[in-house]
Amino acid sequence: MPASATNSLRVAVLADSDTRWKWGALTASRLAPEGADIRLDGFLLRGRATPTARQLQEVGVRPDSLREVTGVEFLRALGTPEAAESYDVLVLALVGGGVQAMLHGLRHAWGARSRRPVVVTGYVGVVYEKLADGLLLRHGADLVLANSRQDAERFRAVYEGVGADAASVTEVALPFLGGTPYQGAEEQEGRPYTVVFAVQPSVPDNRKDRTYLLNRLIQHARLHPDRQVLLKLRSKPGEHTTHIEELPYQKLAQKTDLPSNFRLVYGHMGEVLDTTDLLVTVSSTAALESLHRRIPTVVLTDLGIREALGNHHFVGSGCLASWDQLDAGHEPAPDPEWVARQGVAAAGTVTGTGSYATAFDAARDRLAKLIAAELPPLTPYYTPVTAPGYLPGILARHHLGPDGSPLPGAPAADRQAGPVRQIVRRAARGAYRHGVQRVAPVIRRMGEL
Repeated sequence: MPASATNSLRVAVLADSDTRWKWGALTASRLAPEGADIRLDGFLLRGRATPTARQLQEVGVRPDSLREVTGVEFLRALGTPEAAESYDVLVLALVGGGVQAMLHGLRHAWGARSRRPVVVTGYVGVVYEKLADGLLLRHGADLVLANSRQDAERFRAVYEGVGADAASVTEVALPFLGGTPYQGAEEQEGRPYTVVFAVQPSVPDNRKDRTYLLNRLIQHARLHPDRQVLLKLRSKPGEHTTHIEELPYQKLAQKTDLPSNFRLVYGHMGEVLDTTDLLVTVSSTAALESLHRRIPTVVLTDLGIREALGNHHFVGSGCLASWDQLDAGHEPAPDPEWVARQGVAAAGTVTGTGSYATAFDAARDRLAKLIAAELPPLTPYYTPVTAPGYLPGILARHHLGPDGSPLPGAPAADRQAGPVRQIVRRAARGAYRHGVQRVAPVIRRMGEL
C-alpha cells in the first residue's frame, strides 16, 4: 500500500561512508510526509570507508536496523519480489561508481517489476569536480537530488547536453542545515570569541600545505590570546571518511607547542557551530552550514583559488580571504544573491518561513506520486552500447557482469562470515588504512628525492 495511504514511509539507505550515511538518512527523513512514521533500514557498503561505531554515533541518526553488506549481498537482499515491495524508497548514498553499479544490479534483479522502491540519489555537499562523470554515473535513479538552484541548473544542462532524460533532477537543499541562527559575538556572554578551522581529509593533499595551514591557525591563536581557536577534525587516526586522509592534522600537531587557547575537537559539526563566531575552511561543506546560520565564514585564499582545492566554487560568495586578513580582524560579508543560489540562508530566516523550510516540498510531492504509480524499469544512461569501454569495469569492481548480474564467485548474502574470515577482513582493512596513512606518504616522499 502506498506510503501516502498509511502515513508511513519504509526506507532503505545504502551508504559507503559516514558522511554519505548522514546525508542518506537525513534525506530520507526530509522526504517523508509531515508526521509520517518512518521505518529506516540501514545498509553499510563494506569497503575502506565503512563507518566505525564512533562515526555512526556522531552522525546522530538511529536506524531501525543496520548491517554491513557487499554490493552483491545488498542486491540479493533487495532483489527479491518480497523485498522490492517491502520498501517505498531506496536511497543510494554512494560514490558515483557505486550508484551506477547498484542501478544496473537492481535493474537486473527487478526486471520489469512495476511495484518497486523509488530510487533516490544525490551528493553529500558541494559539487566542485567531476561534474559530468559523477552525474552520468547517477543517471537512472528516479530522483537525482540537487542541493541548490545552481546545482539543479547544472545537472539538467549536463543530462540534456548528452541526450539523457533530465526529468529526475529535483531541487532540494542539504538535509543537515539548521540550528540556531547566529546572534553576533556581542551576544555570547560567558564565553570567548571562538574561531573554528574545519579541516578536510583530502584538501590540501600534501604535508607542506597542511603544515602551513596548521601553523597559521596556531599563529592566529597566539596573536589573539583572548580568542578560543579550535581545530575541528573529521576523523580519528585509523578511521576513514568519504575521502582518504593521508596526513591527519592531529599527527602534524603532535610535535608542536600549542598555545593554551588552542584545542583539537571532534564531534558533530552542528554542535561545534553552536559556539562558533568565525568559521574558517579551505572549501568544506561546513562553510554552507555556517553561512546558513549567518555565522561569519571565510574560505581561505592562502594556497590560491584553484579547482584542485575546491575553493573556486566560492568565487562570488564574498567569503574569500587570507589568514593575513583574518589576523588583522577582517570579517567577511557574504553576497546575498550567491548565498541564495546555494540553497542556504535565503529569504531572511534560517527556520520558520524561510525558503529552507520549504526546500524539500517539491521533492516530497514528486516522491509521493512516484510511490503511488507503477514505475518503469531503471534506465541508466550508461549501457554496454553507450559506454562499452567504461561501464563493464565499473560493474566488475562490484562483482557484477555487464548485464548487472552477479559474477561467479561473488559473496553470498546467505552465508555469514566465519570467525576466521571476520579476523582476516578486519586485518585487511587495518592494513589498507596503515598503507594509506603511513606507507604511501613515505613512498611519495622517497619518489620526490
